[in-house]
Amino acid sequence: MSLTAGIVGLPNVGKSTLFNAITQAGAESANYPFCTIDPNVGIVEVPDERLNHLTTLVKPKKTVPTAFEFTDIAGIVKGASKGEGLGNQFLSHIRQVDAICQVVRCFDDENITHVSGAINPIDDIEIINLELILADLETVNKRYQRVEKLAKQKDKEAVMEYEVLTKLKEAFENEKPARSIDFNEDQMKIVKGLHLLTSKPMLYVANVSEDDIVEPEANEHVKKVKEYAAKEDSEVIVISARIEEEISELDQEEKTMFLSELGIQESGLDQLIKASYSLLGLGTYFTAGEQEVRAWTFRKGMKAPQAAGIIHTDFEKGFIRAETVSYDDLVEAGSMTQARENGKVRLEGKDYIVQDGDIIHFRFNV
Repeated sequence: MSLTAGIVGLPNVGKSTLFNAITQAGAESANYPFCTIDPNVGIVEVPDERLNHLTTLVKPKKTVPTAFEFTDIAGIVKGASKGEGLGNQFLSHIRQVDAICQVVRCFDDENITHVSGAINPIDDIEIINLELILADLETVNKRYQRVEKLAKQKDKEAVMEYEVLTKLKEAFENEKPARSIDFNEDQMKIVKGLHLLTSKPMLYVANVSEDDIVEPEANEHVKKVKEYAAKEDSEVIVISARIEEEISELDQEEKTMFLSELGIQESGLDQLIKASYSLLGLGTYFTAGEQEVRAWTFRKGMKAPQAAGIIHTDFEKGFIRAETVSYDDLVEAGSMTQARENGKVRLEGKDYIVQDGDIIHFRFNV
């Protein structure tokens, strides 16, 4: 599944440093605004201990993790919705992503210029969020008058769209994002058709100094970001982009030792990948055999035939059934043979909703 999270933020908050660490792609990073002009795209493996354990159990010829895509988007500045900085070029890049990871500067460093001249993470967040809201308000206003005329003529579809646009317009004028509004299923279809920036789920990434990563709760900037995010039911993860960039060049054993010395169980990058994956409502199922153990990304709520189609369209077209065992049941049994003997391997039909951690063998006929 091709889904991507966009990394956004004001200039010089650590976006490109973080992106470099994620992908080791070497996006240009410098102490001045707009050093990243074109959006950089990187593919990263989704860390999953279950895949490693399945490999140990099955002993395949190869193991293939699932992947996730990040897009590094150039720094936004106040007035972007009106063309300031690189303006709508940034906004068009954000329209193309499925979720937003907003990097917020929570460190003091006199050698790294802040575009506003002072470190205030809440101001930074509000600048970006307001620019996205203003861009969405412009989108809604363009349709509002036309739809209003049709709604007055009692056009059924126009009446429903007018109600949606009115709710959105009111929210935006009160500086609230589209994702904060409750819509029913039919209304949600209309909202999706508008491709609004503030409909996208948001994750806040608090970037702290190397000294603060061990005890981020002591950082006053982080506390404020968490308080802000809690009000809109958003998640916050804390990373040190500089540390992540350093450990991205280490092998797994060195990386584990480095994190252990710092007293950190999981790298910030692994947290970011997992949080972004979760933010989009994604899960992982596995296929396992002598040739290959592989992880596959699916949207939670998918039925078996659609999940099979992720591997190949023929699997969906000719779907017969899915031979399924949960990860926990397979691990407890110790082998697929023993899991069958324990009655833990099930034959599921077209209405089966795939669960995160399922190990599946699809039967199909084309």
